[in-house]
Amino acid sequence: MAETLPDRPKGRSLGPLRELWPYLRPYRARLLYALLALLVASGAMLVLPIAFRDVIDKGMAVQDRATIDLYFAAFLGAAAVFGMFAALRFYLVTWLGERVVADLRAHIYRRVIRMDPTFFEVTRTGEVLSRLTTDTTLVQAIAGVNLSIALRSLIQLVGALAMLIATSPSLAGMILLLIPLVIAPLLVVGRKLRKLSRQTQDRIADTSGLAGETLNAIQTVQAFTLEALHSDRYGTAVEQSFDIAIKRTRARALLTALGTMMVAGAITFVLWQGAHRVLAGEMSAGELSQFLIYAVYVTIAAASLSEMWGEVQRAAGAMERLIELRNAEPAIVAPPAPQSFPTPALGHIRFENVSFRYPSRPDQSALSAFDIDIKPGENIAFVGPSGAGKSTTFQLLLRFYDPQAGRILIDGVDICAARPEAVRAHIGLVPQETVLFGASARENIRYGRPDASNAQIEAAAVAAGADSFIRQLPEGYDTFLGERGTRLSGGQRQRIAIARALLKDPSILLLDEATSSLDAESERVVQDALERLMENRTTIIVAHRLATILKADRIVVLDHGRIVAIGTHAELLENNPLYARLAALQFADFTTETA
Repeated sequence: MAETLPDRPKGRSLGPLRELWPYLRPYRARLLYALLALLVASGAMLVLPIAFRDVIDKGMAVQDRATIDLYFAAFLGAAAVFGMFAALRFYLVTWLGERVVADLRAHIYRRVIRMDPTFFEVTRTGEVLSRLTTDTTLVQAIAGVNLSIALRSLIQLVGALAMLIATSPSLAGMILLLIPLVIAPLLVVGRKLRKLSRQTQDRIADTSGLAGETLNAIQTVQAFTLEALHSDRYGTAVEQSFDIAIKRTRARALLTALGTMMVAGAITFVLWQGAHRVLAGEMSAGELSQFLIYAVYVTIAAASLSEMWGEVQRAAGAMERLIELRNAEPAIVAPPAPQSFPTPALGHIRFENVSFRYPSRPDQSALSAFDIDIKPGENIAFVGPSGAGKSTTFQLLLRFYDPQAGRILIDGVDICAARPEAVRAHIGLVPQETVLFGASARENIRYGRPDASNAQIEAAAVAAGADSFIRQLPEGYDTFLGERGTRLSGGQRQRIAIARALLKDPSILLLDEATSSLDAESERVVQDALERLMENRTTIIVAHRLATILKADRIVVLDHGRIVAIGTHAELLENNPLYARLAALQFADFTTETA
């Protein structure tokens, strides 16, 4: 897993499962009802052998038909009570398991989605998804049906042992002496199973990570004919997962076999003793039958508990992994007393001697002594070679990272002193690589402002030049765009992103060359929309085209994280060799625009 998560302890206890209690606590009344149903059902089941004993000793032995009928009726009544309350218990605990895991998944997802980019730099998305799905499914079982089985078996075991003692203390004493000999090997094998279960979940996460990574870049994989290579890699990961799963299955089979054989052997030995006592006249046939049924109860309960012990160990291992996600702390958090931004928002930006290095690249400076004041409504273009720090300014403004030195102010407020959500609410972003979600065109635009009306959404689309092609889709604005917007062209996806930013109506606009994916005709439409969007807003553009730069109030030239020049296009062409070279080599329409 990632370096951001703590080292996993070598779990030998069931301590991680205690972390389920906060999720069970809100439903403790239902849990109490389930326990009461369990107790009633178990009580009814423990009464059955007594009725059977009386059928033999008080009915069949004396050949009393009325007594036989009475005890068989009692036997049937106890069975009916057992069936009804067992069904009620099953429903309640199954509901609890589903509810607890739903809450657990939602809680962890809310936690993960607020993690900063540093977390995702070193954490595979597939690993997170595996924990949210496979691991929670294991926990769901132990919090629901398996918990019910374990509790039922435990109560059955304790109750049957108590009744064994009441029936024949001496024979029951033999069983109690043999129990530690049965339990000790089960605990040893159970610990081995816990370790293998954790390893199995890790390997499943690896396969999920590989599959997610490949499928998200399927066109690249196919374009480079890498299908065989990735199939082999995935197959290797699957085989590793299979090998560990088989080891875990062997350990669990051994656990079940040991538990069943040792308990059955102990019970057989004790019953053999009881049979000799009946022959000697020290016990009645009914008492031995009663003892036999309770001994069967003990055997079944012990075997069930030994099997459930394996499931509990698996769930504990899965819960460890979920706890790691739940306890992961984001590096970007709101301060204890966050400052508020003034209203109305002005869009005044100030970088004060900002220096920054990415956590994953601590030896490489991304920005160094970066200092600039951007007035409200100003249009600024950042230009420079790759790696100059242009996009880093966006990352810092959005407070995805905090600078190691200096500070960034928006409308006079240090963004590190404000809530990250409040900072981002002031900023609209149109990235070069547009991200669309697996939803309709309408919902993708609505992400800009979730409470927007349909009319506002459509107006934003018109302003972005997206309305015409959206209406030509099979279901218009309600057309599903496919995962990552695969049903649209690059230019169409970009116009959806611009409509989203228009709908948000921010005071600060960040454009990572928002028209770079468009053809000439579309670019003119979108450029007009952007110019309307940029009116009375502070705009920072990472520029790659001269047409964009010419409209900027100021052009900031960056190199190796430093500002090397600021000026207009004409001034920089004359005074800055780096800018002149970029204009000649990088800006594709340079000669056309300046002719």
